[in-house]
Amino acid sequence: MSGQGYEELIILNRKLDELLDRYNNLKLEVADLKNGNEVLKGKLQAREEQTKELEIKYERIKLSGALLGEGENALEAKKKITELVREIDRCVALLNR
Repeated sequence: MSGQGYEELIILNRKLDELLDRYNNLKLEVADLKNGNEVLKGKLQAREEQTKELEIKYERIKLSGALLGEGENALEAKKKITELVREIDRCVALLNR
């Protein structure tokens, strides 16, 4: 092999080693990002569940405040109670058949 061919081979081997190092580093980075993504998905799911629980609590507080006659929600509570009473009446009517 000539001197120039040997030098080209050495250069190619160095470039190949650099590419393999970069490839391995990128594989590790992708794995880290995937793990981070899974962690964030778990946190997001927990936050969504917490949000749902807080929304339920808020609705209960709003309804209880309305039942006590507090604020603008009193009218809404009366409507809800009226709907519930009508539904109970329908159920009782069906049971009496």
